[in-house]
Amino acid sequence: MRHIKSTPRSPSALEQLVIEFLWANGPSSSEQVREGLMKKHPMKEATARTILRRLEEKNHATHTEQGRTYVYSAVQPESLAMRSVRHIIDRFWGGSAKALVAGMVDHEVIDPVELRELSKEVDQQRRPKRK
Repeated sequence: MRHIKSTPRSPSALEQLVIEFLWANGPSSSEQVREGLMKKHPMKEATARTILRRLEEKNHATHTEQGRTYVYSAVQPESLAMRSVRHIIDRFWGGSAKALVAGMVDHEVIDPVELRELSKEVDQQRRPKRK
């Protein structure tokens, strides 16, 4: 039997709506999520709990316990974005960020001048700071 490496799946449209609610409102219980999204997407309490549990399984959210209530927080957008980029690099570019960037230049997603400027910024950030 062939083993396939598990990678985090992208959030569904409803899951993305819940993530955006958590980003905007901070840590929230499933009831707070349900009430907060009532106008955009009415759902039952059980549905809200299921969505939040799935977000945790996909590593898009975490929870803490306050008494008997789970309070959920979304993973920060930067972390989520970096995981998504890593997934794209692994899946489509064989794990090579260099190949991805070269392809972006070839397809005019990134201008070569912009790439040189970015390279200079990266070099400056990696240099040890002088005291």
